[in-house]
Amino acid sequence: MIKRLAIGDLARQTGTKVNTVRFYEDIGLLPRAARTASGRRTYRASDVRRLAFVRQGRRLGFSVEEIRSLLALADEPERDCAEAAAIARQHLRDIEMRIARLETLRDALADVAVSCEGGRARDCRVIEAIAGAELPAEA
Repeated sequence: MIKRLAIGDLARQTGTKVNTVRFYEDIGLLPRAARTASGRRTYRASDVRRLAFVRQGRRLGFSVEEIRSLLALADEPERDCAEAAAIARQHLRDIEMRIARLETLRDALADVAVSCEGGRARDCRVIEAIAGAELPAEA
C-alpha cells in the first residue's frame, strides 16, 4: 500500500505553507490531490518531488510560467533539454538586466544620500532630488 501524505505533511517536508500548496494545485503546478472519504487532500511521494522542484524554481526566481514549461519538459524525460536551457538562459538575461537597473538605482541613491549636509527639510537636497527625479522606464 502506498503511503499518502496529508497537506500539512507535504507542506512541512517541502518548507511550503499550506495555502501555497493549495495555490499551486489551483493553478496547475501540482496535480489535483486525491481526496479521502472525508474530503481531505492526500499526496504521494511524486507530489513531494514536484513541489520541491517548484519551490527551488521559485527560489531561483523563475516565473510561474517558466516553471510550468520546465515541469512539462520534466514530465517528458525523452524530450531534448535545449528548451530548458533556453528558458534558463533567458531567465539569466532578465536577471542581469534587473541587476544593471538596481546598480544604476544604487549609484543614484548614493549620490543623493551624500549630498545632504543637514539643516532644514525645506532645503534638503535628498528631498529635492527625489521630488525632481525622473522615474526610469520599466522594462
